[in-house]
Amino acid sequence: MCESFKRQYQLCDEIGRGRFGVVFRCFSPSSHTSFAVKSIDKRLLLDDETDRECLDKEPKILQILSPHPNILQIHDIFDSDSHLLIVTDLCQESTLYDRVVSAGPFSETDACSVFTQLIDALAHCHRNYICHRDVKPDNILFDSRNRVKLCDFGSAEWFGGVEGRERMNGIVGTPYYVAPEVLAGREYNEKIDVWSAGVILYIMLGGVPPFYGDTVEDTFAAVLRGNLRFPTKIFRSISPEAKDLMRKMLSKDVSRRFSAEQVLRHPWVTSGGMTSTMNDMS
Repeated sequence: MCESFKRQYQLCDEIGRGRFGVVFRCFSPSSHTSFAVKSIDKRLLLDDETDRECLDKEPKILQILSPHPNILQIHDIFDSDSHLLIVTDLCQESTLYDRVVSAGPFSETDACSVFTQLIDALAHCHRNYICHRDVKPDNILFDSRNRVKLCDFGSAEWFGGVEGRERMNGIVGTPYYVAPEVLAGREYNEKIDVWSAGVILYIMLGGVPPFYGDTVEDTFAAVLRGNLRFPTKIFRSISPEAKDLMRKMLSKDVSRRFSAEQVLRHPWVTSGGMTSTMNDMS
């Protein structure tokens, strides 16, 4: 560990292992606050140019986006010849993926609470010309106050503005959540994040992904078809407003797909998931 880190923080227990290193809990005696610190052994990345680029890019992007209540915040960076230490918010161990698996489908109000925070984070990214490009439940954490924290910006890219270009390319993302235009090898824009968030909303409400197959190839083929359905057995009790929003987020026609800002203005979001169906019952 860097000596400068040791002067400011006390290293505690290991809490996870990620793609680039080990994550520990640490404590700041001066602020009496606990944080997470990711310790990355740079010597393991010497031969991998892509990993080095991701490692270099993520802290820069997080610093641009901070502070935002729903994006993992960097508090300190310590760089030595052998290691990079990144001190961030301390989050709970369970991700949104863990919660969906353990609890099953969410109520519309509970789903809307998580979803609105996610979309607010994405809208903030897009206003700053940053596209996350790998939005999935595994990358949605929760802090001690149960607030959503979007993390893992290793695949993120700048677009538009001064820093980047208006459109992006390259196949990135994760099966189930990746947008069809990415798989098709076409240029794309930041609305790929909206597609991924739409898939997450579908899973939170239905408990299953909207596009899937027995193999990765079958799943990709289903995504490319983009044939969105709401099986009655699963979605019988889901409101028309929620289904309308998902249709507008999971539109194959990118020109008709909602932006993150449009999603935030949709009636299902502004009502907090308090749908007309629920109002009729009260």
